[in-house]
Amino acid sequence: MMHVVLFGAGHVGHALAKVLGMLPCVVQWVDARDELFPDEVPANVQIEATDTPDVIVDEAPAGAYFIVMTHDHSLDFALTQRIMRRDDFAYFGLIGSATKRVKFERRLVERGLAAERLREMTCPIGVEGIVDKAPPSIALAVAAELLRVRETTARFSSARAFVTA
Repeated sequence: MMHVVLFGAGHVGHALAKVLGMLPCVVQWVDARDELFPDEVPANVQIEATDTPDVIVDEAPAGAYFIVMTHDHSLDFALTQRIMRRDDFAYFGLIGSATKRVKFERRLVERGLAAERLREMTCPIGVEGIVDKAPPSIALAVAAELLRVRETTARFSSARAFVTA
């Protein structure tokens, strides 16, 4: 089952939590701004109102799906840097433009991340071809991307198991 760690409780985060609530996954929904979370969430969504999101990154299980869409570029970068220190995530998506990606890539490499690891960061996020910027559209595009990654990972794992058997 997918373990999704979603950082950000803004409009897109709300829409994505609602969509993920209908899928077979566990969602840790993280933001420091407790007042932004709705009173009720789907049963598979756990609210994490915390000022130490880096702890959530470190404690997430291997194979986690990380999605970063906070209200703050510097927080996005700190989370990105922390997530990229890990080498065991299934997916890492960062909301933003191609320009944001270029800036983050430069800063990550300056801080010692190997350039070849940059391909493990998905930014912009969501399946290609969906250009609508409305929160529900972004949420559906991102959820579709997560499902595609999950299916690809499952096929790769079963093919690898077949080869080694």
